[in-house]
Amino acid sequence: MTPVLPDDADVVIRIRGLDNGFGDQTVHEGLDLDVRRGEIIGVVGGSGTGKSVLMRSIIGLQTPRAGSISIFGEDVAHLDAAAAKDMRRRWGVLFQEGALFSSLTVAENIEVPMREFLSLPQELMDEFAGYKVAMVGLPVEAGPKFPSELSGGMKKRAGLARALALDPRLLFLDEPTAGLDPISAAAFDELIKVLKETLGLTVFLITHDLDTLHAICDRVAVLADKKVLAVGTIPELLTFDHPWVKEYFAGPRGRAATPKSKAA
Repeated sequence: MTPVLPDDADVVIRIRGLDNGFGDQTVHEGLDLDVRRGEIIGVVGGSGTGKSVLMRSIIGLQTPRAGSISIFGEDVAHLDAAAAKDMRRRWGVLFQEGALFSSLTVAENIEVPMREFLSLPQELMDEFAGYKVAMVGLPVEAGPKFPSELSGGMKKRAGLARALALDPRLLFLDEPTAGLDPISAAAFDELIKVLKETLGLTVFLITHDLDTLHAICDRVAVLADKKVLAVGTIPELLTFDHPWVKEYFAGPRGRAATPKSKAA
């Protein structure tokens, strides 16, 4: 499957010829991917295919061996320190398990990006943190609590609130529904969908959750054989002739996750 590449104006992230590896191990080789403005793109693949490595390369936590990554039309490898810092202000990241600072309250965690990138009085940061708490569906009393006092679902929402602290246009989510019960996972999916539509976000989403892929993803990118093997809607991927893709999307779990209206 060779998708038609969108025009540059519609591409938020463009990756070309990306190589990643550790020692003698090659994780990615010649990987290409475009992420379109305003979409939720799900990234899937078997264990060891480098889904998180890909995300870390995009946000600058992993230095690729070769290739180029442009975000908002700028080649991130050639940005000076000031431009790179400005670029980081334009995205938010929700890592696995929320990655909250355990010694800080929820409100203080949300204020961390504000302290790094902005110069605001404490009273105003507290007010902004309160807005973000409400935005992700947490009760107001969650703000002064520590992460250890929160449920798993509340930690995810607190991490999301921190990712949204600077009103980014690009949001990275790494396994956001992992460990959540089905009801909480569905509610989190719906939250992401509403925030994407309300705030005009572009969302790069790593997940194993087939329900999430069906519920909110506009397209899905499949990592296999050290590259992006295929990109498309789930109906398009169901026609792609590759053993892993067929087993993942058309196997028992894939069929169970398919909405009846789509499966008919």
